[in-house]
Amino acid sequence: MSQREIDAEVAGAQAAAEPGAHHPPRDYPPYRSSHFRHPHRPIVPVRDPEAVELSGPAFGVTDVTALDSDLTAQHDGEPLGERITVTGRVLDRAGRPVRGQLVEVWQANASGRYAHQLDRHPAPLDPNFTGFGRCLTDDDGRYSFTTVKPGAYPWRNHTNAWRPAHIHFSLFGTSFSQRLVTQMYFPGDPLLPYDPVIRSVTDRAARERLISAYDHDLSVPELSLGYRWDIVLDGPCATWTGEEGDH
Repeated sequence: MSQREIDAEVAGAQAAAEPGAHHPPRDYPPYRSSHFRHPHRPIVPVRDPEAVELSGPAFGVTDVTALDSDLTAQHDGEPLGERITVTGRVLDRAGRPVRGQLVEVWQANASGRYAHQLDRHPAPLDPNFTGFGRCLTDDDGRYSFTTVKPGAYPWRNHTNAWRPAHIHFSLFGTSFSQRLVTQMYFPGDPLLPYDPVIRSVTDRAARERLISAYDHDLSVPELSLGYRWDIVLDGPCATWTGEEGDH
């Protein structure tokens, strides 16, 4: 897909979207698999609250520990790639910190490959990097992860399609029904203008909120570069919710 074709399809989606809408249409043609990832029939409301489990999120088989937030220290050896620190605050629409929030991340390794059986990209796996982490926000709503910068990888959405570097985030809130899944991107990535996933967010301001900011004060001497990315759970400055698609 050429840049002109992408621009034309995005313009069509913008024209079809409701004025001021931050979320793209659920069926967004440039992102082809979105056609198969949304309901095609009206949503059926749950009348009986006892019929669905709404209480607290699952924390896995063990409690969350400090090691869970350092994706570079989960194996005996050092992972390959550029080490980074990603941190920010989880806030509500009034700017208040959301405390005790379960934040989970998953990502490709530095070569652009996921440690997942469905990932067939012929890039090398890293035996010292699994690509999964989690933490709880502190009293200021802050989270922090140490990891490696993920690599770009090809996908079969269109000709010469490459996903820009990104990290998947999941936040659970106080119940399963409040789960938010989204993606964080990196500033200055030359693939961003060509990626229909982030371009499906046709509101420019909302799209920019998906891109982290390099923060030199967060960089750790001799260790890692620092990126800041705040997440707003609702309101006019909310972080856009992505589809649960990539691996």
